Amino acid sequence: MDSFKDIQSCQYEISESNDGEITFYLQGRIDSTNASQMIELFGSLIKDRKPVSLTIDLKKVTYLDDFGALVLVELKDMMTAAKGQFNLKNAREEVLFILNSGALAETPPLIKVRPPSMFIRFGDAILKFATEVKYQISFVGSVCLAFVYSILHPKTLRMDNTFLYMQKTGVDAVPIVGMISFMMGLIMAFMSSIQLQMFGANIYVASLVSLAMTRELGPIMTAIVVAGRSGSAFASEIGTMKISEEVDALFTMGFDPTRYLVVPKIMASVLVVPILTLFSDVFAILGGMTVGVFMLDLTANAYILQTLKTLSLFDILLGIFKSGVFALLISWIGCLRGFRVKGGAAAVGHATTSAVVSSIFLIIAFDSIFAVILTYLS
Repeated sequence: MDSFKDIQSCQYEISESNDGEITFYLQGRIDSTNASQMIELFGSLIKDRKPVSLTIDLKKVTYLDDFGALVLVELKDMMTAAKGQFNLKNAREEVLFILNSGALAETPPLIKVRPPSMFIRFGDAILKFATEVKYQISFVGSVCLAFVYSILHPKTLRMDNTFLYMQKTGVDAVPIVGMISFMMGLIMAFMSSIQLQMFGANIYVASLVSLAMTRELGPIMTAIVVAGRSGSAFASEIGTMKISEEVDALFTMGFDPTRYLVVPKIMASVLVVPILTLFSDVFAILGGMTVGVFMLDLTANAYILQTLKTLSLFDILLGIFKSGVFALLISWIGCLRGFRVKGGAAAVGHATTSAVVSSIFLIIAFDSIFAVILTYLS
């Protein structure tokens, strides 16, 4: 064992065994005045002697601050890099307090969490689905009761908000719906004319565009635009009110949140989306007529006569009925997703996205159902 040597206010003694174990006996203060010198000295000793194990005896250490703890941390890192063991012993209570609040504090071993099994995940998914279906059914019942109450008590209906949502859902959407429908009619007419010109059947471009738009594409494209504009707006508006506890405030004040927030939105959507679909049909026919007049040598009068000859009242009413059902689905799912918001701003964004995706899925699904029903009825 080496005799005690002094580093300013701290003395040290080194003991080394034959099997490569070194013990440092420290005495006095370990603080900012001698921390750098101790790191340099002890670090060089560790590099030169390359011990298998290093033990620091703190029995006679009277004071240790953050700089002293840094010395021990550096020694521990050196031994870890050299793949050796590092131990502390005989530390006083006040010294242990400093060490346990720093990097030398003992950390519990990491426990590897096993992922849940397939059956657990499957069961959890079923429970979540059942809970969601239960909430959807209860929400449908709540909306129906709110509509019945509004019909029996017309003065409770918020007409100002209803007209406002009619403007936002219908009037404000006319430009984008008109532009998209005009382009759809133009594209359909152009693509079909390439084939029909081969048989001299240019006039039937008007029949194809008018039938396709009034029965299928007009209601679907209009509903998708409304889902992106209004359905997402409904979900974000109610979702924001939900996380800011405005919905709870309405309930506390005696207002029915469903009747107060949902009924005007659904009523406005069901009223204006069918009218918006009629605008879509007109703009699509104008787009097809543009191709017919400027590319197929058809007159505007001939194109319009062929369109009127092809269309029937049933075709127009079918498109209007479809658009009314789509409007009901869009407004319902948008309000539903808004009421399901929990958490912060991220949950509002998730609800908005979910409302749009769910609306488009329901639009396509119900249109497929209508197509199958009409096939069997005809």
